[in-house]
Amino acid sequence: MRRTSGARRSAGSARSKRLLAAVGALAVFGGIAAVTQISSAGERRQSTNTRTVSSNCVPPSPGATSPGGRTSTTQTWQNGRWVRNHWGDGQMSVAECNSLKAGNAPVTTLASGVSCPDVTARLPQIPAQARNEVDRNLALLKTQIDEANRRLAAEGNKGQGFINNAILGPLAGKRAAVLDRIAIAIGRVAQRPQGLEQLATCTVAAQGNVNNGGQNGGQNNGGQNNNGNNGNALDVLAKDCGNSRLQAHDGFQNGNRCVGTAFGEVGAAANNPSLLITQFPNQVQRNQAFTLRISTRNLVRDRFLAAGQGGYYKESSVLNGQGLTRGHFHTACRMLQNTNSAPTNPEAVPAFFVATEDGRGGRQADEVVIQVPGLPQNGTAQCAVWAGDGSHRVPMMERANQTPAFDVVRIQVN
Repeated sequence: MRRTSGARRSAGSARSKRLLAAVGALAVFGGIAAVTQISSAGERRQSTNTRTVSSNCVPPSPGATSPGGRTSTTQTWQNGRWVRNHWGDGQMSVAECNSLKAGNAPVTTLASGVSCPDVTARLPQIPAQARNEVDRNLALLKTQIDEANRRLAAEGNKGQGFINNAILGPLAGKRAAVLDRIAIAIGRVAQRPQGLEQLATCTVAAQGNVNNGGQNGGQNNGGQNNNGNNGNALDVLAKDCGNSRLQAHDGFQNGNRCVGTAFGEVGAAANNPSLLITQFPNQVQRNQAFTLRISTRNLVRDRFLAAGQGGYYKESSVLNGQGLTRGHFHTACRMLQNTNSAPTNPEAVPAFFVATEDGRGGRQADEVVIQVPGLPQNGTAQCAVWAGDGSHRVPMMERANQTPAFDVVRIQVN
């Protein structure tokens, strides 16, 4: 028996729980593939990425928005940094969609998000006396980026000159003022941080065509036979989408498509991500809020392309300068119909789902707390956590006999 709610698991009980849950988890989250963008030595984090707005705003699927449907992204302050939770992998609510279509102007072009240097990573240990003021100003930086992204989505098709003069220029001025206030707040009670003014300037990355130039599958490996063996003895059925009869995948969450995005970069075995649920309740009441404590290692949690906005399987896997995977992690809880066979409805939306990135993570293990607002049904909940690269695929491993970065627990809901 495990200890009561919130206690850490014993090795034996943890092993038995995971063995019971593994088959169901791999059935849903198995199939390791990957996906990438060029590594950034500056370790910049894009707060909002590709958005496409259709002519009509439709409600996202159940579980896609945070409780109350307020926004697709929420933040909590944990251990000196903001933790961003992207509900439904970034699917927009109707209100958010309509806000991007202000003025009823047709928005059909893809606009990259504003990319700003990570301020929290450059701050020293924040004294307790300055914490509240620093937190308020960090939240203001996020608000400024969100405002710039809304304008970029609505008017980003007016050209780079307009973006520089009307969006990025004013944003840099606002950020400079806030960064100065942060430095002053810390400087009142400790040594003033230097160089924060260098973090004021943001950019907008160029965005390519969403359908790989109109080619079915995009890459053709230099014109070689896409399905050939290239001299080895393996009977390879396909290496890209060159001969697929399916429509090219366009970055949105649709099946019966062929993904032409290159797998990208795979790290050395010793650098591959690992993950563990370190704390969870054994039992909760229906609709009772609870927390899961998640530890990751070798996963830099700074890359998130919203799947609900065209970032699904769109980017190849990317390593940072230390050879570590850049991405985020997912958390989902679903109710099991029984514990004797694999679920018959893998397409069902889980009772809880969120993708988390906070700009932290690295070679040393650290923890993030996931706040679950409650589960609405009685029964056995299967709560799973698994790593994702920037485009939501489970990170690749060097060897086949390594365990992917995932963990699963069972929680009884009464």
